Amino acid sequence: MKEYKYKINGNLYNVTIGDIEDNIAHVEVNGTHYTVEMEKKPKAAPAPKPVARPVAKPAAAPAAAPAAKPAAAGKSGVKSPLPGVILDIKVKEGDEVKKGQTLIILEAMKMENSINADKDGKVTAINVSKGESVLEGTDLVIIE
Repeated sequence: MKEYKYKINGNLYNVTIGDIEDNIAHVEVNGTHYTVEMEKKPKAAPAPKPVARPVAKPAAAPAAAPAAKPAAAGKSGVKSPLPGVILDIKVKEGDEVKKGQTLIILEAMKMENSINADKDGKVTAINVSKGESVLEGTDLVIIE
């Protein structure tokens, strides 16, 4: 028996997973018992697909990389150093910024991180909004 605690949309769920027999799991969520039926066939189907995908990925990746370079010729994107949630945006499009100026506050790993400008310039685009989740490497702000 395994116990987990999940917080989904601000609601706390205590989940206990009991016996799993074949494809039937006995689960308790906040004191309510459920019988959960899991599919068997989709688990077997994905196994062969990853073997075929690596062959296609190397061919697709080089084609995408050259296309991205010309688009960013005179501009540079300030990238997210970590996956997280945008707490605040300190600049607007059209603002002049100096190197080291705070552009965005990013919450990552339960800490607030200041994302600063990497060069002097003008903000030409803000690619995120307050409350949005971002992945590592996402272009947050474009500075020209």
